[in-house]
Amino acid sequence: MIRVHERVSVGDERDCSDAPESRAYVHACKSPCHQRAVGYRGSLSPAHPSYLVHRRGEHLYLNLIDPPGPLFKLESFSAFRGFAAEQWNAGRELVIHCNLGESRAPSLALLFMAKDLRVLPAETFESARSAFLPHYPQYRPGLGITKFLSTRWKEL
Repeated sequence: MIRVHERVSVGDERDCSDAPESRAYVHACKSPCHQRAVGYRGSLSPAHPSYLVHRRGEHLYLNLIDPPGPLFKLESFSAFRGFAAEQWNAGRELVIHCNLGESRAPSLALLFMAKDLRVLPAETFESARSAFLPHYPQYRPGLGITKFLSTRWKEL
């Protein structure tokens, strides 16, 4: 786990754990976290109420995969931003993790730091990305999330 800003850390699957009261966790991966939290294997019906997002206390589980084509939904990112702001305002440390800690989790951290905390440029994804890299040099966003964030940045 690497701290990218005061009370904001990015990690990988090894950082998937129970949160002490001082921490909140964003699990930005379908497998194994979202599947385990919601209780399914394989795929979940899009009609299921927890299809995109499942919350349990200070844990937010996002049904996110990282394909080359953008399959992301704005609702997932809105839920993340609302949860992250709530946890930040409560004084909790925010731990955001995905499977490898290279694409989804750091992209969410970058989004939160740019759009909500305003500690990174928020004009474009590219400007935020350039400013974020010194905080997290291992940032390697997949093609799908890069395209999604580049084209939908203003809506986020």
